[in-house]
Amino acid sequence: METSILSGIEASKALYSSLEGRISNLKNHGITPGLAAVLVGNNPASEIYVKNKTKKFEALGLKTDLFRLNEDVSEKELLSLIEKLNFDDDIHGILVQLPLPKHIDSEKVLNAIVPTKDVDGFHPENAGLLSIGKPRFIPCTPKGMMFILKHFNIDLNGKHVVVIGRSNIVGRPISILTSLKELGNATVTLCHSGTKDLKYHSKQADVLVAALGSPEFVDASFIKDGVCILDVGINRIERNGKSKIVGDVNQKSVSGKASSLTPVPKGVGPMTIAMLVENTCLLYTSPSPRDRG
Repeated sequence: METSILSGIEASKALYSSLEGRISNLKNHGITPGLAAVLVGNNPASEIYVKNKTKKFEALGLKTDLFRLNEDVSEKELLSLIEKLNFDDDIHGILVQLPLPKHIDSEKVLNAIVPTKDVDGFHPENAGLLSIGKPRFIPCTPKGMMFILKHFNIDLNGKHVVVIGRSNIVGRPISILTSLKELGNATVTLCHSGTKDLKYHSKQADVLVAALGSPEFVDASFIKDGVCILDVGINRIERNGKSKIVGDVNQKSVSGKASSLTPVPKGVGPMTIAMLVENTCLLYTSPSPRDRG
């Protein structure tokens, strides 16, 4: 069996093409969607993501402000910045890059972002709306995964989706999205570190989502013939004296058995930034805190 590559580069280009008209129309009405990205410390992965994000926003003529804070910044100072951005009408979306230093309560910080500027969709209010099937803003990575499936005409209706990983950033939201009648209408199994006989469950998958953060964990022994694999992992490993980025799936092992898969890199990753752009364009209509009283 030939395994098709579900290119995030190709899918993101299609999305950007569809956004050009929307962005142009907004600018013609004097509106430039703006994003504030908050980066604490010097995490290499975060640096790369923010750099790529900034480059794409600039290329599209969108407003983006980067706020760099030292590793030892106090939680109070960070919360003060978020409060300021909440009331800045030129900023339509706020992104706090994770992970944050251990002395800062990440949940408290994310909850401080006004829900209508929560470009990542992590605020409890937005997570709750998603859980009842009425999403306001969908987290960028799961949203990008859904776009890839749609772009490559992979129908989820009646399929069995198995998700490995239950994080609030990827695993849990993609399990909800794929099960929603309007979006996927799939039967979903959510697996995690406490799942007994993980291979039994993963072999039932028509679509397998690997989002566990373990390099090349999933190999051919985890899948049935013809499965579609969405690999969310981004892991840096050392191999033959060189640093390399790999996913949670051993691509070499599953090739020829899986019908299709997202590569790492250039798979789900580019779609995360693409959906960040789209969410920011959607956020411009949201009222500021002062307008809601």
